[in-house]
Formats: sequence, structure tokens, C-alpha cells
Amino acid sequence: MLFRLHFFPGFCLLILGLGLQVLILGLLAERRVRRAVLLVAGLASTVLLVLGYLLEFQRVLRHFPVWWSTWLECTSILETILLIGFSLALLAWRKPSEFRPARRSFLQTAAAGLAIAPLAGAGFGILERGRLQVSEVKIPIPNLPKDLDGLRLVQVTDIHLSPFLSERELARAVDMANETRAHVALVTGDLISRVGDPLDACLSQLARLRADAGVLGCLGNHETYTGTEDYVAAQGRRIGIEFLRWESKQLRFGAASINFAGVDYQKFRSPYLVGAERLITPGAINILLSHNPDVFPVAAGKGFDLTIAGHTHGGQVNFEILHQHLNVARYFTRYVLGLYREGASSVYVSSGIGTIGVPIRLGAPPEISLIHLCAT
Repeated sequence: MLFRLHFFPGFCLLILGLGLQVLILGLLAERRVRRAVLLVAGLASTVLLVLGYLLEFQRVLRHFPVWWSTWLECTSILETILLIGFSLALLAWRKPSEFRPARRSFLQTAAAGLAIAPLAGAGFGILERGRLQVSEVKIPIPNLPKDLDGLRLVQVTDIHLSPFLSERELARAVDMANETRAHVALVTGDLISRVGDPLDACLSQLARLRADAGVLGCLGNHETYTGTEDYVAAQGRRIGIEFLRWESKQLRFGAASINFAGVDYQKFRSPYLVGAERLITPGAINILLSHNPDVFPVAAGKGFDLTIAGHTHGGQVNFEILHQHLNVARYFTRYVLGLYREGASSVYVSSGIGTIGVPIRLGAPPEISLIHLCAT
């Protein structure tokens, strides 16, 4: 039951869309729009909203080609965004005859702005989605050995190779990661979005990742949803990527040892990291690769010095209001983007490369993360 909680935001979006639709139909009825037109428009809108939500479920999804299902769900979400603007516009221009000409003109302009704003925001978000950058962060580690000071880790996460992200765009991301000349490359899950997405093409591009000490990784929730965990792990070994599934791997740099542990996606609000303490190497710096960052307090309690995660897309659509970040990811975790500390332990959350639901990013640009370990 808890595993299905990831469908809850979509359900809330469905209820919002249906509620806005009822409001808009009522306002249009007041303006004496023909009942037949309202009926047809309302029915078409309802079908699209409901279908968009149902496509989150595998039993429905399997009946649609991946291109159609991806864009149908996207269209449904965009419809809700447009309904928000249209409803605000109608409310602002509800009874224009009651106002003087100057006020009517102002309300007319405001209504037009409200109607256009969601569409303009979506357009800007599509542009921001393509502005991939390399984000560098220095993470202090207490008692970091001298030979690990300045160690560079490049993280590629949340690729979501799909109709929203082309193989060409992924190839560019891999090139950018290679240009960092990192000591270790990390792939932290969500290679694709749904069954039918080009998984082999994604793995083929990831095979080009280069780092001095190799490429490690962990698996994400979309590997779980698509049932591709074993396949990705096996193909990863073939192409030189070691996906750690409740495993650890020690690397030596000079006289110092660093231990990387990896776990599969940890189901939302289930007991986290049960038995992960056996992956700890005493006397070494211990880094946990976990797709979802909400495991961090448990990881810190078990003795991991650093957790490296993704999953949140930085919120993907993120609004800052009065220094508070508003986004869907905060429903799942308070670790949404960037560096967080708890005692001597840290977690770094990358916004990743791809998108889910809609090919839009606002306030959370896509990134390749370059992590520098440093002494405190």
C-alpha cells in the first residue's frame, strides 16, 4: 500500500483538474455558452484527465505504445495547467458590465495575462529543460585522509531516456561528464521512464563514461517499475558499469581506502536500509549510493559518511516563495536538491538530467554533478 503512495500526487492533480473543469463550465454557463458545446468540451476534457492519470498504472500502460502513452499523460498534465489559467481568467472577467470602461479594460488585460501565464511558464520550462550544466560542489568529510582530499566524483542520474530526452542529448551529457576527468563516475538510477523506452540505447551511451577508477552505480525506482533491475545489472557488468545491489566495492587512492556501497531503490516510507550496516568498511571513508535521498537519516545513523542520491529532479517544477521551496518532491522528502548535513554525515542530491510527466523544468535546471571531497 505504501509503495503505491507515489500515485498520490497524480491523483491530486486529477481531482484539481476535474474541480477546475466544473468551475469553468459553470462560469461559461453563466455567459450563456451553448449547453451542447459545454457538454462535448467537458466530456473530452474529463476523458483526457482520467486517461492521463490511469496511464500511471502498468496494467493500463501496457495497452498503449510508449510514444502515445508518454505524450497522452503529458497532455493531461498540461491541460490541468491550462485549466488553472483559464479559470483564473474567467473569474477575473466574470461580470464586466458592472464596471466602468477603464476598470473593464484593466480586468480584460489581467484576464488575458492569467490565461497566458501557464502557457508561457510551460514554454520557458521546456527551454530550461535543455540547459544542461555541470554543477560543482565541495563536500567536507571529517577525518578525510590526505590522499582522498580533492577526489572528484562525477554523478549522472535520473536520465529518463524517453520521448522527452533524445539519445543525442544523453550523448552530450556523457561527453560533459567525461570532460570533468573525474576519479570515479557514478550512475544513480532511473535510466528510462517506462516499459518500451530505449533502455539498450541508454546503456550504450553510458558505456562511454570514463573515469580513472571506473564507473559504479545503483538502481532507481523506474528500474523497479519496469522490471529491468536484473537486466540493467547484467548489461552494466558487460559494458563496464558495476551497479551495486546491496554490495560494496573498495577503491584505493594512494594509501587511503574509500568504500562505495549501493542499494536498490528503497520503497517510500518502508523500513530503510535494513542490513546495510554490513556494507560498512571500518576504518575507511564510506559512501552510500541510494537513488532516493530520504534514506539519509538512517544512512547517517549506520555510519555512512556521505550519501549520494537523485530521484527528486530538484523538484523539477520548483517555486521559491518567501525563501520556501514549493514542489512535488517535498511530499516525499525534505532532501530535494543540493547538500544537507546531519552531524558528521552529508547527503548530496542531484537534480539529474531528464524529466517525468512533462518535458518541463522550472527552478531546477538539469545537471551533471561534480563532487569534490575535501577535508574539513
